[in-house]
Amino acid sequence: MNLRFGIQLAPTADELPRLRALARLADREGLDLLGIQDHPYAGGLADTFAVIATVLAETERLRVFPDVASLPLRGPALLGKQAATLDLLSGGRFELALGAGAFWPAISAMGGPSRTNPEALQALAEATEIIRTMWVPGAKATVAGAHYAVHGVQSGPAPVHPIGIWFGSVGPKANALTGRIADGWAAPIPHYLPYEKWQGAQQIISASALDAGRDPGDIMRMAQLVGDITEAPGSVTLRGEEPIRTDAAGWSRILADLATDTGFDTFVYWPESPDETQLRRWVAEVVPRVRELCT
Repeated sequence: MNLRFGIQLAPTADELPRLRALARLADREGLDLLGIQDHPYAGGLADTFAVIATVLAETERLRVFPDVASLPLRGPALLGKQAATLDLLSGGRFELALGAGAFWPAISAMGGPSRTNPEALQALAEATEIIRTMWVPGAKATVAGAHYAVHGVQSGPAPVHPIGIWFGSVGPKANALTGRIADGWAAPIPHYLPYEKWQGAQQIISASALDAGRDPGDIMRMAQLVGDITEAPGSVTLRGEEPIRTDAAGWSRILADLATDTGFDTFVYWPESPDETQLRRWVAEVVPRVRELCT
C-alpha cells in the first residue's frame, strides 16, 4: 500500500519558533506532510499562509497544507494564486485542503459571510471551479456562481505540480460533493466527525465518485488522529471523539486497521502535546510498524 504520514501543528503566535523547529525536524526525519490549522478569527493564532510560506522556505521535502483553509474568509481567485505561488516557490510542495466553513459567528465577526449548510456547499463547489480555472495560464477565467464569480480575470500562474484540493467534509451531502469533485478527503478530527462515522463517509465518497464517472481510488483518504503516543500500552476503543492514548505498537495496529478495513491511505497525527518527543515516536516507532503491517 502506498501510505503517507504527517503531523498537524497549530500556528500559535507565541510558539512559532517551536513550530518551525518541529517542521524542520519532520522534514529531516522523512515525514510526508505537515498540516497547519487555519482559524483566522482566533486572536492567538498567526496567519496560516504566512506560516506555511516560512515553513516551506525552511524545509526541503515536506509537503505542507492548510488544515483546512477557511474558505469563507479567503476569496477563491486569490487563494488559487496564493496556492500556485507557494507551489512555485517550494518546487511543488504545497497542497490545498479546503473547509466550507464553521464557527459562523466568528467568521461573521471578521467580516465574512454567514451561510447555511446548502449555501456553504454550493460556495465550496464554485470556489473549487474558480481555483482550478486560475491554475490555467493564458486564459480569461470566467465562472459565474451565486457566491463566487470571476469575470474574465487573467488566470495563472500554473503550479509546479497538480495541487490536490482536499475537502474537510463532514456530513453526507458534503461527502457526496467530495466524491464528485475533490482530489481528496481530509477527514475532520473525531471532535467533528466521530470515528464510527468514518466508514459510512468513505462509502458515500466512493459511491458518489462512481456516479460521477470517477475512480474512487483516485481520491486521497486522510485520517486525522488526536492523541498521545505513550510508553505503556493503553486500552483504546475508537468511539466518539476520545483521543487515542496508547503505545507505538497500539497506534500501529489502529492505523493498519484503518488502512486495510476503512480505506485510509494517509495519516496525520494531532499530538495532544506537540513536542519533539511525540514527533520522534510517531516517525521512528509508529510509521515504520504501520508500513510493515500493511505490506
